[in-house]
Amino acid sequence: MKIEAVTTCVDYADFLAWSLPFTVRQFDRLVIVTTPEDRRTRDLCEHHHVECLVTDAFHRDEKAFDKGAAITEGLKRLACDAWVCDLDSDIVLPPRTRHLLERLDLDPLCLHGIDRMMCHGFAEFARYLSEPEVQHSCDIYVQANAFPLGARIAKLRGDGYLPLGFFQLWHAGETGIRDYPSHGAADRSDLLFAQRWARRRRQLLPEIVAVHIDNVTEDEPMGANWRGRRTRSFLDAPVLPADPPRRGYRFPLNPHSR
Repeated sequence: MKIEAVTTCVDYADFLAWSLPFTVRQFDRLVIVTTPEDRRTRDLCEHHHVECLVTDAFHRDEKAFDKGAAITEGLKRLACDAWVCDLDSDIVLPPRTRHLLERLDLDPLCLHGIDRMMCHGFAEFARYLSEPEVQHSCDIYVQANAFPLGARIAKLRGDGYLPLGFFQLWHAGETGIRDYPSHGAADRSDLLFAQRWARRRRQLLPEIVAVHIDNVTEDEPMGANWRGRRTRSFLDAPVLPADPPRRGYRFPLNPHSR
């Protein structure tokens, strides 16, 4: 199974630094798309020996932040003859992502999405890395209790579930889809993209739950960065109490993994 991926990152190197080590191991080829001014992202890609595409597509034609146009530029770099994933730079995939994708017998005519847990702040994420809740145990349980589960998008008076752009997986070779809608900002283009598939062709993969890392507060609400980075650094986060309570039921570990 061949899987290529494209990720946009503009002034998000403080998030990409933590997600990239998890991302790069899952794909056969990964392209990070950024701007000429974003030296930190370019250096980070060079450090991890990851392909970096520098483009003016984000602000072409006086657009505020045309993420869709930049994704299209990234797709042009890929072969797009097999599976392709559009993945956000603040998404941390679980370690078994590639292994699970290879076992799931995915439908090449479908667009696939996943769920995400919402991790607010670096302190919470650092604790998660040092004491991870095992997401896949005994080869049967899928546990997503480390953080609150993020909302899905489903048009209840329309045609239902729409995989969001933080993770969209499709077979470009079978569908012929090798471009992304242009909207002018970071929102809505992923919904327009998902609507290219009929509802019966939009599938949720419950076996995989990512971690979305952010630093959103009441003063920095969702969408604050849709027209370019506005929020404080991911590292500027409050310190958590020493021993927060564990969320949910903890399933036993697979005895064969010890």
